[in-house]
Amino acid sequence: MVDYSKRILEGAHQTIGGTPMVRLSRFTKGLQGDILAKLEYMNPGFSKKDRIALQIVEEGERDGSLSPGQTVVELTSGNTGTGLAIVCAVKGYPFVAVMSKGNSMERARMMRALGAEVVLVDQAPGSVPGQVSGEDLALVERETDQIVRDRGAFRADQFHHPGSLHAHELHTAEEIWEQTGGEFDVFLDFAGSGGTFAGCAKRLKAYNPDVRCYLVEPAGAPYMAGGPQTNPNHRLQGGGYSMELPLVDRSLVTGYLTVTDEEAIEASRRLAREEGIFAGFSSGANAAAAFQLLRERERGARIVLTINDSGLKYLSTDLYE
Repeated sequence: MVDYSKRILEGAHQTIGGTPMVRLSRFTKGLQGDILAKLEYMNPGFSKKDRIALQIVEEGERDGSLSPGQTVVELTSGNTGTGLAIVCAVKGYPFVAVMSKGNSMERARMMRALGAEVVLVDQAPGSVPGQVSGEDLALVERETDQIVRDRGAFRADQFHHPGSLHAHELHTAEEIWEQTGGEFDVFLDFAGSGGTFAGCAKRLKAYNPDVRCYLVEPAGAPYMAGGPQTNPNHRLQGGGYSMELPLVDRSLVTGYLTVTDEEAIEASRRLAREEGIFAGFSSGANAAAAFQLLRERERGARIVLTINDSGLKYLSTDLYE
């Protein structure tokens, strides 16, 4: 891991990665086993998506698909866009973030502050603000494609670009292995674009094929698990879009877990109250899923998860009322 305390860096993008890991000993009190949480909100854009932003841009620079000064465009719920805004600001690329109006406005404001142009797309008829569905995302995708064509832009394409997987395969998973000394049993993550799960599961199972990897989805939208879509308009922002995730190799999935909105929200609030970890919806989903595992099929296990982003990005929502 990188030790930033002993040298001067040449830009905020060089602080991405090398995040700490903590044991959630208060959250798991009374249970057999451990939850080890990697604090991805310690990245400069306050989320794990900073990693893929840097990886995708630098891979584009290396392979020539991204030209000097070319506009970068991406669909985002806010976190990938924030990471790209930081990386593009430092490297000199204009950046356009395309986001559903259903996502929290803090992230749009942050991206604008970082120099991004933010295009907000109306939600589908019947959608509820704060509850972004796959249908809403399809509208954002359509607008993103049009902007890319109109401007001759580089599309970061987080749902398909291999950099989304490589960022976690080459960096996040390596950090997890080093921090734990390989002494853990389970890795899990909430299904957003799928890059974190895909990259970490690939590398961690290469080190130890016995590591069990679980994919977490909203209880009302277990698309990857093949379950009924009873609530595609769930409250867990940043994932659970009821769509196929091309980056995820299903052969690496040990099992699928679901959490309700209420379970994820309560876990987020407990992380804040009991562990001093101020995190967002998907982090609460991860913690709730890990808690579920320790009570049931993985009693006594050592579980690794990521704290995906900061609760500061949800102050306009009811997550921390």
